[in-house]
Amino acid sequence: MKIELTLQQKEAQASFRAFADKEIFPHADHFDQEQKIPSELIAKLAQKKYLSTVLPEEYGGLGLDMITFGLLNAEIGRACSSVRSLLTVHSMVSYAILRWGTQAQKERWLPKLATGEIIGAFALTEPNIGSDAKQIEATAEKQEDGYVLNGTKKWITYAQIADLFLLIAKCDGKPSAFLVERNSPGLSIEPTWGLLGTRASMLGTLHMENCQVRKEALIGGLGFGFSTVALSALDLGRYTVAWGSVGIGQACLEASLKYANERIQFGEPLKNHQLIKELIANMTTNVKAARLLCYAAGYLQDIGDPSATAETLVAKYFASTMAAKVSSDAVQIHGGNGCSSDYPVQRYFRDAKVMEIIEGSNQMQQILISRNAYLDAQRF
Repeated sequence: MKIELTLQQKEAQASFRAFADKEIFPHADHFDQEQKIPSELIAKLAQKKYLSTVLPEEYGGLGLDMITFGLLNAEIGRACSSVRSLLTVHSMVSYAILRWGTQAQKERWLPKLATGEIIGAFALTEPNIGSDAKQIEATAEKQEDGYVLNGTKKWITYAQIADLFLLIAKCDGKPSAFLVERNSPGLSIEPTWGLLGTRASMLGTLHMENCQVRKEALIGGLGFGFSTVALSALDLGRYTVAWGSVGIGQACLEASLKYANERIQFGEPLKNHQLIKELIANMTTNVKAARLLCYAAGYLQDIGDPSATAETLVAKYFASTMAAKVSSDAVQIHGGNGCSSDYPVQRYFRDAKVMEIIEGSNQMQQILISRNAYLDAQRF
């Protein structure tokens, strides 16, 4: 078995890295401090079609394979996790509509999502509901010409600027998915500030007070909001977070190699000290292992293998755990400088912690991975 990127994938990766190094990396700490991404950068992402990677060409997308899509998330995540978060939630909405939307919904929304004319965001989490997502409290009451939504959605990535929300609410007690426009009557959005990590991902809280949406807003059918629409979007989201975690790990490794080469202690570079060598060796090994798990998950998704979801869970769990450990080691290698805003490793450390929580906490990943392991054991 040979694991090797195709020529097209290598060229795409080089292009992604060049874009990230020029347009994102030099400004990422500023984004973090300002707690926002400038609209000019979002326009550049749209121009490069990085907002349309999961969409086929017929809707204006790039139609990337999953490996190449993963490489994009790794390179953008290496430069700035907050920018990668935009790719994640926007792609989740696009993918959900592509897979579960009616033809009318596809024709209305996908071309606009592809060009960045509108930004999509995923609205599932609530003040009282996180991992136990099936017990959402937001409600949708069916009326003759549409639905009336009530409830609150919290920790919604890019809620501050999103134009279209893929929102999960219960209708007659059944979790259902709705495409809710920003200007819907009864919807208000409150910005969220002061986050630990991914501080520039422009989170917000959605308040729905008799929020009115048309009947065409329902996607996937009543009662299928969580089991089909939300879960498929979350599967894609976990995949991007896994690759984004690889990007964080790679950024930590590169920063640590540079610092250990330049920093002189006890008359010689840090890289010559035995314990620093151990940290670098462990970082290198774990980043490579996480990348291989992401390759495996992406390959299985590309060929439509039924085990792709299970392997994505493993990749997300391992890669996010890796990012947290590697970023901690990177701060340790930098010493006091690692705690300073003059060095990006402090941002990597904070962002990595978020990776262990979003799109399903690592504890939930462990539960699901364990459950799948028992199911696999029963087959043999």
